[in-house]
Amino acid sequence: MNSTKLPPVVEDGPALLTDATNRSRLTADRSASTCTDEPTLASTWFGVAGIPITDELLEWPPDLFALTDVLLERADAYRFVFSAPDGGRWPPGRFGPSEKETWPPGRFANWSNAVEGAAREWCVWAEDHTRPFPALLAEEWSTVLERASMPLEQLAQGQDWPICEALLILHTIADEACAGLFAALDRSDGRGSLYRARGRELLARTGSLALIPSHLVRVLPKVSTPRDGGANFSRYACVHRPGVDTRWHKLPARHPGTDSRAEHVNLLMLPWPLRVRESDFSPVKGPVSRLSKEPFGLFEFEPSESLDLDLVDRTLVAAQDEVSSVDVVVLPESAVDASEIDELEALLDRHGVIYLQAGVRERSAQPGRLGANWVHVGVNPRLHRDRAPDNEPRGGWLHIRQNKHHRWSLDEGQISQYNLAGALHPKIRWWEAMDVPRRSLQLLQVGEITIASLVCEDLAQADGVAEIIRSVGPTIVVAVLLDGPQLTSRWAARYASALADDPGSAVLTLTSYGMVQRSRPPGHDPSSVVALWKDPERGTREISLEPGAQGVILTLVGDRATRRSADGRWPVDTGTRYFDAAVHQIRASTTGSGSANRRPGAQTLPVLEADELTIITGWAEGLAEALAYTPDRALGVLADAHPRAPWRAPLGIPEPSPRVSKAIDSLSHAVIAATPPGHAPTFGAVLAAARQDKPDESALSRLTRRALRSSLEQLRTRQAKDADR
Repeated sequence: MNSTKLPPVVEDGPALLTDATNRSRLTADRSASTCTDEPTLASTWFGVAGIPITDELLEWPPDLFALTDVLLERADAYRFVFSAPDGGRWPPGRFGPSEKETWPPGRFANWSNAVEGAAREWCVWAEDHTRPFPALLAEEWSTVLERASMPLEQLAQGQDWPICEALLILHTIADEACAGLFAALDRSDGRGSLYRARGRELLARTGSLALIPSHLVRVLPKVSTPRDGGANFSRYACVHRPGVDTRWHKLPARHPGTDSRAEHVNLLMLPWPLRVRESDFSPVKGPVSRLSKEPFGLFEFEPSESLDLDLVDRTLVAAQDEVSSVDVVVLPESAVDASEIDELEALLDRHGVIYLQAGVRERSAQPGRLGANWVHVGVNPRLHRDRAPDNEPRGGWLHIRQNKHHRWSLDEGQISQYNLAGALHPKIRWWEAMDVPRRSLQLLQVGEITIASLVCEDLAQADGVAEIIRSVGPTIVVAVLLDGPQLTSRWAARYASALADDPGSAVLTLTSYGMVQRSRPPGHDPSSVVALWKDPERGTREISLEPGAQGVILTLVGDRATRRSADGRWPVDTGTRYFDAAVHQIRASTTGSGSANRRPGAQTLPVLEADELTIITGWAEGLAEALAYTPDRALGVLADAHPRAPWRAPLGIPEPSPRVSKAIDSLSHAVIAATPPGHAPTFGAVLAAARQDKPDESALSRLTRRALRSSLEQLRTRQAKDADR
């Protein structure tokens, strides 16, 4: 990253970097590169990020957010928000202009407005260094530079309130400047749209919002915050240590149109296998190992029957008769063999399903290697619910894989509970025969919903993946299980409740009906509860599979959610929450659509991979933002997206791939074609053009146009909701 000398704070005013602060920078550099008995602010930061405290951190707001978070967290100085030391006050201003004057007087007439104003100025400056740099930011940053060599313990004890206050103010402004970096809807005035579009590409490329290498520090978007605010000190970003490879995918699948009543999702849950036999569990050949007095072995789960595509087809026919369309199909852990995914997606495509989430099992083809267990996420490249026309070639679905990280362990109690003693000896501890991959987390943003997927035991583990989920707060966490009934009294409900309380995510767990039927704990009546829904607004719903039913439709409805932070900013209604609205039992139709008997045609490769479409979607959102608020800047957004744009090299981002470059060209052509010569493009004209199907357009152009249409309609829907409030 190139160092840029900051411009004057105000016209004809003093430069930010004076001789004194230059000396502070040299002191910070030296203290960061030498070992001392007592850690300082500079050495603590250098030990985490490998870089000194310099003005370069101001060039990109998430970098400064990382710095302030590291120092405040290491010193346990966030507590000063609730309990400032003697001589201190937080927040540093009155909550509103109507509040009576207090003593000592606040520095700001309105703290929230001051933070938002400084953050907006900073976002504009980040994309154009000729614009004014925010005075508040410059003032507090000077305090940090002057005290960079101060011992961290002095910060922890609150002995120097000016540095405590400066770090808290900078942290709050930096968090506010991260608004819109993962979802353009978080910022609604168009200023800084180029900065935000660049940030979304950076997130897609590196898995972090920061320019600091992600193997050192990772800054991620924050989606949800607890309802009561709690000890939550940010609402748009969070910082994580290395260890979990985290990827953020942004896909524009949504209902067509801009009617806010279309903001609902129909999930068809198929709790299959509907029957699980004892023989579906078998020991892996080989001797039982012994450690001390506890022998253990490995087992495999392999259902006797393959996935019944005819039953899937007839169940979809019945589901669409009930709710007109199915958006999402979900299957439990290990319900699908890896070899069955392609045919299943071909069938779902013909029914207009846009999203598949299925637990997948796969035996290793290599001798001596164990199998794999993961969640398969497939996204239909048509990006909106509609049955595929017979003359439209079948495009390759976009695939995302979330691995399972923790093996299932069957002890004597579980072997008895599931009546498996005939297959697995109850005096042996049996571990699932699966390789344990490196920990990773795939976060998928589909429209306004951010989804995290987990496999069974991963829901209950307090590891790095769980830590990220709690910090990010996905809109929905979907856990696919191979487990007993999903009762509120069992383990899955306890962990779902924890996520619903903090950070405020909704949680869906789904297991196999066959496993539910095998579960017979002593003293418990048989149960048919195959799924559990838990959200922070409406609480818990147990979902049963009734006799004769093969699936259950769960309808979810979206609404605004409030983001809160303990730092004194006013809450904002820029989040999204989903709650359960209806449950329908689905009994398969006696006749199918004929799709299951039709062999799928040759599937083409995806015209864009998920990571590539994430980049295009981010730029489409930036373009929609510009068209809505600053139409004269729309062509500038497109120019910034193209290869060889001058901003990528300073940020260390490589040039787009050839396919992404072609998609950006298609995006430009769609806008230019809707714009009369000599005029600026308009939101309405571009949206109208994006809605027009063109029989002769290429698959890449069609995908790009649909991504643009989805982004425009999503923004228009949000504007309509704002007008109604």
